[in-house]
Formats: sequence, structure tokens, C-alpha cells
Amino acid sequence: MKNFGKFKAGVSAVAVLVALFGVYGFRKLQALAADPTGPKDCRPAADLGEQGKIDLDKVRAIAPLQGVKWSQLGGSINDASCLNRTEIYGVVEIRSVDDIAKTLAFARDNKLPVTTAGVRHSMGGQAFRKGGIVLDMRTFNRITLNDTARTVTVQPGATWHDIQIALHPRFAVRAMQSTDIFSVGGSISVNAHGMDHQAGALARSIKLMKVMLADGSIRNVSATENPELFNLVVGGYGLFGVIVEAELDIADNAVYQTGRRVLDYKAFPALFSGEIEKDTNIGLMYGHLSTAPSTFLQEMLLYTYTKADGTDFQRQPLGEVSSTKLRRLTINLSKQGPFFQELKWLSEKHIEHRMENCTVTRAQAIASGEACLVSRNDPMHDSVPYLRNALQEETDILHEYFIPRKNFVAFVDGMRKIMLVNKTNLLNASVRVVHKEDNFLTYSPEPAFSLVLYINQPTDDEGNARMKKVTEELIDLTTANQGRFFLPYQLYYSRDQLKKSYPQIDDFFAAKRKYDPAGLFTNTMYQKYAS
Repeated sequence: MKNFGKFKAGVSAVAVLVALFGVYGFRKLQALAADPTGPKDCRPAADLGEQGKIDLDKVRAIAPLQGVKWSQLGGSINDASCLNRTEIYGVVEIRSVDDIAKTLAFARDNKLPVTTAGVRHSMGGQAFRKGGIVLDMRTFNRITLNDTARTVTVQPGATWHDIQIALHPRFAVRAMQSTDIFSVGGSISVNAHGMDHQAGALARSIKLMKVMLADGSIRNVSATENPELFNLVVGGYGLFGVIVEAELDIADNAVYQTGRRVLDYKAFPALFSGEIEKDTNIGLMYGHLSTAPSTFLQEMLLYTYTKADGTDFQRQPLGEVSSTKLRRLTINLSKQGPFFQELKWLSEKHIEHRMENCTVTRAQAIASGEACLVSRNDPMHDSVPYLRNALQEETDILHEYFIPRKNFVAFVDGMRKIMLVNKTNLLNASVRVVHKEDNFLTYSPEPAFSLVLYINQPTDDEGNARMKKVTEELIDLTTANQGRFFLPYQLYYSRDQLKKSYPQIDDFFAAKRKYDPAGLFTNTMYQKYAS
């Protein structure tokens, strides 16, 4: 039965492709499915007006530090949005604690600003600053498993992808984003959260961090040791110091049976509080709202992973995502109009789950043709290569909004109106769960639902103007529903909107000046809003 389902899905996919060849032709479809040839570069250097003024000629005249590896001197840098190209002094490839200390001393002596960066998926300028030094942490990435203590000690450049491989098959990550491409340092700096609705955000799984401050000293930081600094570094966007090392709690690599159901979005809050939240056997959970015009933000697919008997479950090596070109083609076609948006949603409802990578025990296979068992690491091991594309005149942008649970339906209704009026090309809308978070600049002062939006936009001036308008309206809607917007994304919000959403922002900036009075650590976001 399972194989027959996959056969039907394959026949359906082939039928759709045959129809598409008739509409678009081979070359167009090939371009939509093509692998990227490199990072996109779709906009000139970012300009913050008077706040962005810096004498770049004077900066360039400073002789570079010897004894560290500069992967770039001068030039410019961008982030995953491809919209924020910014001129910098250079990039140091960090390989040791000594590299960090030397570079900070050099920056202090020459009054150069410093930022830390991993994979640069924050889209609000958190990873660089005009005229500054970027510490590229990706090669500072050692991973040490402490199986007796059930923790893992990592350097900040380690990605969750590599950590999963190091932990598998016995252990799994406790808290991380829903995809594994991000670095630990970046995830801590935004206090990331993901599919485990019980674990909460990353802060809850941090046992201890070592943080280098602006003066070069290293502090041990945890919820009980230097707690003020801990709550500032977690979700502090790299403004208080450089994370040198982090010890994280880990989980058992439990066996789950996958589940999915289609429901009306209005039913979700009651379903969560009345059933899912109370069932401690549900280890992972997330939802997708429909992006199809006929059921736009009304229908919801809920995915659950429930603990199962894994006695005879064989944990296979973690594999990489399959059918990359087909997945990329499906996503890029959905940008082309209503027909393909409907097709993408129908595919997710009726086809994709039949093509899952899963292991079925003999007993389960006899009991149910649809039974699918996975280990905890399997659904979290996705580096989303299909989201990268070779389409040069567009980009895909993330938004995220945290809404008190009682206001979920009202927010979705308001969001639907905003997107329809502005003709927003919404590719995906995920729903996750966050708890009350106690870090200083918390995005969740009370339990909330998180709505993660993935939006396509042209990269011309009109595309940016429309995205700015949508962003401002969504932030106002969020504030009206007592929610908060996530800060690692485009800097389209006003200082007033920032203050309304984060009333503690001035105290946050004051704490920044306390720990870093000379302003060594900075970024484009801080440069724009702390002045």
C-alpha cells in the first residue's frame, strides 16, 4: 500500500510536468529548477543616510592586522536576502580564541566596529556594519559530545546540521530552528526556537557559555552565573560580546510516528490547548497555513510526531534531502500565479507525505499501510537546498510574528486582508509554539503562537517599496494584537514601531553601553535605532 501511494504520487507528478512542458516549455522549467551558481547579489550597497556616513578612505588606510587570516580586505558583504550589500573593512576567518582576542585588540586600537557572523541569514544587518570588521565564525566549529552529562559543547560556528551528525544515532538536538543550516552562535544571538513545542526556545537548553567581552576578558555566563549578561547575550544580536563556546542540553533520539491532519485555522488554538499541549508524547509539532487562493490562510495542515515503540526500529544514517530540483521547481512555480499556488497546496495535502523518507517496522506495516516511523533527528535534518535558486531579479524574505494565543485568529484574519490588498506573494506560512521567554529583549513575554512567513518579492525599487509597506502594516497589526515582531529581518520598521513592540528597547541599549562603553560591538540595526 505504501509503495502504491508513492507510485500514484509519482504518476501525478509526471502528469503535472507533462502539462507544464506544454505551458512553459523546457527552458523556462529548467531555469525554475536550476541550482544556484553562487550567492545572489541583487542590490547595491545599503545606505542609511547620515547615520551610515563613515570615512571609508580613512578606514581603508589602516594597515591590516598580521597573524590572522583575512578572507577579505575591503570590498563589501551581503546577507541571505541579497538586499543589504554593505562596504566593510574586511573579514577575519576565526579559527581560535586567540584570533578573536587579537582582532578585538586591533579594532579597539583603530576604532573599528566589530560584528560576528555565521551563515548570515539574519536579514536586518545584524551580521555587519559599514566600515567594520566581520568575524567569520564558520571555521570556529569544534563539537564535543559529553555523553555521560548528556550535553554537547560546541564552538559558535558549528551548524546544527553538523551537530546532528555528531549526535546521531543515540542523541538529538533539544532546541533549534526547523531547518539545520544555522550556526549555534547565530541561533543563540536571536534565541531561536523550532518544532519542539515542549522544549521552548534555545535559551532553555543552554547550560553554560563562555563569552569574550569588548575588553578581551572571558566570562562564564549561564542562567545562574552572571545571569544579567546571560539574558543580554541570548537574543542580544551579538552586541554584548563574542560567544566563544556553549554547552547545550541534548535529548534522546526518540522514535516518532508521524501524523498529519487538515483543519480550519480557527480550530487550532482550542486543539492545541485541549489536546496537543496536554499530550506529552507529542515530541514535535508545527502547522502550515494554506497559501492557495481558494483557502488562503484559512485551511491548515498540522504535523505531529508522537513517541512510538522503537524496539525494532533501525536508525539509519542521516540522509540529505531528496528531489531537490523537483522541490525547487514546485516552489518557484508557485510564484507564477494562482493556478500554481493551488497546485502546490494540493501537493502538500495529498502527495508530499506519501514521498516521505521513513522507516516502517514490520508490525506497523502490517497494522497500517500509512504508518511512518522516524527518529527525532530525521525531520530536523533539512538544509533546505531547494530554497536556493538561480533567479536573479527576485528574492525570498522571512518575517516572523509572535502573537498571544488568544489573538491568533484575529491576527490571521488581519494578515489575510493585508496580504490580499497588497497582492503579497506568500510562499509559506508556518505556525509554531513559543513559551514565555525571560531573556532581556524577549519576543515572547507571554505564551504565544509564532507565525513564520516566507514571501517572494522583486528586487527592484517597486518590490522593496511594496515589501516595506506590507512590513509596516503587519507590524502595526501585531502591536494591535499585543504581539511582537522578530528583529532579525529587514529594517523597514520605524523607531516608534520598535518601541511599541519592545518597550524595554531603551533599557537594552543602555545595558549595551554599560558592557561596551566604547561601542566596539555593533551592527547595522544598532547603528540605525540606537542613535
